[in-house]
Amino acid sequence: MTEAITDTLIKVPQHVAIIMDGNGRWAQQRGKTRVAGHKSGVESVRTSVSTAIKYGVKALTLFAFSSENWQRPEQEVSVLMDLFMFVLTREVKKLHKNDVRFQVIGDVSRFSENLQKKIKVSEDLTANNKGMVLSVAANYGGRWDIANAAKILAGKVSNNTMSVDDITEETLHQYTCLANLPELDLLIRTGGDFRISNFLLWQAAYAEFYFTETLWPDFDEQALINAMGCFDQRERRFGQTGEQIKI
Repeated sequence: MTEAITDTLIKVPQHVAIIMDGNGRWAQQRGKTRVAGHKSGVESVRTSVSTAIKYGVKALTLFAFSSENWQRPEQEVSVLMDLFMFVLTREVKKLHKNDVRFQVIGDVSRFSENLQKKIKVSEDLTANNKGMVLSVAANYGGRWDIANAAKILAGKVSNNTMSVDDITEETLHQYTCLANLPELDLLIRTGGDFRISNFLLWQAAYAEFYFTETLWPDFDEQALINAMGCFDQRERRFGQTGEQIKI
C-alpha cells in the first residue's frame, strides 16, 4: 500500500504485533556495522510506541529477539543484550510516565542475572499502569509458547487438578504468553520478507498480515499509520461470508 493514510482511521487494531526486521541490512547499505543498525532501530521502537498510544491501540507486541537468534555471531548477540539493558534503563521510566504497562514474554532464564533483574524491576514498576500494554518478545518462539502451555496443562492433569477432557482451545489459550491481552488484530513485518518466523503462531490464527519492504530503522510514524490504514480497509470474516458479516 503506497498511498499515505491520514488520521481518518475508522477501525483501529486493538492489538498490533511487529517483527522488527532489517536492522542489519539498513546498516550494511550505509557502510556501517550491523550493530549500528540495531541501535538505530531503537528510535523506530520509540516512534511505534508513541504512535500506537496516539491512535488508541490497546496492546503493542514487538519481536526483539527470537529463540533462534542465539545462532547469530557471538559479538552481535552480546551487543543486543547490552542494548536491551540500555533500553530498559533509559526507556521504562518514560513508559511508566505515559501509563504504559511493560512486560517481557519468552524464556528469560537464559539471560544474565543482571538482565533478568532489570526486566523484573521494569515489569514491577509498570505493573499497575492502565494504559497500553507493551510486550517485548525476547528469547521467544511461537512453538515454545504453545509447548509451554501444553506442559502446564499436562502438569495439571498429572496432579489431578484437571482432566484431559477439560483441555480445550480456550484452556490452552489461558496459558499462552499474551492470554490477558486483546486478540491479535494486525501482524506487521518490516524488511521485505514474507514469513512470520515462529512469532505468535497461536495468536496469529485470525490476525491480518501486513508486509512492507521498509527496513526497521526507516519505519516511522507514517509507516505505522499506513499499516493500520490497510487494516482499516480489510474485511474480517472469521470464517463467515462477506454477506453474513454485513447483516
